[in-house]
Amino acid sequence: MSSLTLAVRDSTTMLRRNLLHMRRYPSMTLNLLLTPVMLLLVFVYIFGGAMSAGIGGGGADRSDYLAYVFPGILMLTIGGTTIGSAVSIAMDMNEGIIARFRTMAIHRGSVLIGHVVGSVLQCVMSVTVVGAVAVAIGFRSVDATVLEWVLAFGLLALVSLALTWVAVGMGLSSPNVEAASNNALPLMLLPMLGSAFVPVDAMPDWFQPIAEYQPFTPAIETLRGLLLGTEIGHNGWLAVAWCVALAVLGYVWSKSLFNRDPK
Repeated sequence: MSSLTLAVRDSTTMLRRNLLHMRRYPSMTLNLLLTPVMLLLVFVYIFGGAMSAGIGGGGADRSDYLAYVFPGILMLTIGGTTIGSAVSIAMDMNEGIIARFRTMAIHRGSVLIGHVVGSVLQCVMSVTVVGAVAVAIGFRSVDATVLEWVLAFGLLALVSLALTWVAVGMGLSSPNVEAASNNALPLMLLPMLGSAFVPVDAMPDWFQPIAEYQPFTPAIETLRGLLLGTEIGHNGWLAVAWCVALAVLGYVWSKSLFNRDPK
């Protein structure tokens, strides 16, 4: 059996293991998914009127703010879902199953690949659920072409992949499950510090550079451009560059931690 065939076979087995684990313990997935759904409903139905007026909408009509906030909620959904990856791999480390896998005749990288692919699939499912809720409460993207929808979906998958590798590194570096959850929490909070809920130019002057030059803002603005027809400008290339950089750094970090001899 070739090395590639062995890697694919073992990675598929590890992926199946992680998907079964998600099915047996759905409470974490539901908790991480309910948070962005609740935020979407709260911001649209409670703050939507005032927020819509603040961004130049009709005030009483919340549809303008729903369209504005939806891409940011999708980023927050991905960030929240990847916290589960950090917790899951930290749990494996603490329960000793990773040490057991190291002694077995399996492809070494398949353990991490199974976690990463499983997390990306979970992100896609979470984004789909949040998108369905947004459509149910009135979100429409009438001007987006099929190509733009495909590009938007591809960007969401790329962001999921990048953040998952970072979350895996956080899980491997954490001493316990609680620390892994806390360490990965910024992945869900950072979109709130970008342009997810309000435009960058509406923020205080001292905070605008922080919001503008963080990874999530270019991705959010690119999604708005693809789905709502706003100007994308340089945000598309910045979003892809951030994703590639984070994915590479997360992969190198995770691989280094995983291959480190246990103490």
